[in-house]
Amino acid sequence: MDPLSQGIVGMTASQVVATRKEVLVAGLLGFLSGMVADLDIFIHSTEDPLLFLEYHRQFTHSIIFIPLGALICATFFWFFFKSFSKKRPLPYKRIYLYSFVGYASHALLDSCTSYGTQLYWPFSNERVAWNTISIIDPLFTIPLILIIAVATFRRSRNIAIIAASYGLIYLCLGYVQENRASTAARHLADNRGHQPINITVKPSFMNLLVWKSFYEHRGRYYVDAIRVLNTDSYFKGSSTPILNIARDFPWLDRTSQQAADIERFRWFSANHLAIDPDDPNRIIDIRYSMLPNRMDGLWGIKLDPAADKSSYVKWSHNPNKQDNQKNITKLWSMIVDQGKVIK
Repeated sequence: MDPLSQGIVGMTASQVVATRKEVLVAGLLGFLSGMVADLDIFIHSTEDPLLFLEYHRQFTHSIIFIPLGALICATFFWFFFKSFSKKRPLPYKRIYLYSFVGYASHALLDSCTSYGTQLYWPFSNERVAWNTISIIDPLFTIPLILIIAVATFRRSRNIAIIAASYGLIYLCLGYVQENRASTAARHLADNRGHQPINITVKPSFMNLLVWKSFYEHRGRYYVDAIRVLNTDSYFKGSSTPILNIARDFPWLDRTSQQAADIERFRWFSANHLAIDPDDPNRIIDIRYSMLPNRMDGLWGIKLDPAADKSSYVKWSHNPNKQDNQKNITKLWSMIVDQGKVIK
């Protein structure tokens, strides 16, 4: 999720295990530790634009790395307190405890999103995505900030427990909504006479009411927006052919770096690849778009027919940025309007 949410969740987790006297410092350590795992974003290459895809949410987010990540954080904090604090520093084991719970919260929260987190690295490269919350969700983050601010001001572990309870309840609500949206998406496919493969739903931007649905049927992806409230309804989307290298890029050398990059992007996107309808040389990840019933692709890779064998693809991010305000307005209309009921 976004860095602020990660920090607040880490802060909440550390205050839950803190003594009343240590609530303030525990919150600070948990807040910082809750964001540290995302320092992997600095692993990138100007030559290889896909390198960051391989390392973001990789080893720093794996379960096996959590004790070591917490150890690094705790050691840094201990030396900091020892060097700059006039007061007697906390015992190292207490610093480690607060760093541990803060750091551990990061990967688990990221796994609740749809981006994919390598929880089981190095034993598996599976990208875990439970699809229960949007990467940015103010209804999750803002109440947590308010409750944990009161807990910090009053130095109350009990109020921190309330904050943690709110966060867990919200994530459970996301799980319930994900199951409802998945069932509704399957009914929609059945109504069309489709035999869907790999039906997936993910929450749209900043809410748990409207979900993006996509599935495969006879060599095509079908994308729709599913709204789950008192009645399940949908906003019709579109369809596009599934990426076929031989058909879509007959000129591509299968031993080239660009061909290898397609496979790297395929792994990252869980094989949800298609050609950008506006650019025949751009491959998009259909899972992500500003509007949940669209597949214009927030990001993708662009191939160059004239490139040499060793050239990397180019990373393409959000080419329609100028339309974001209109897209947000349209998304809001989907949230407040019912759409067409799924029978």
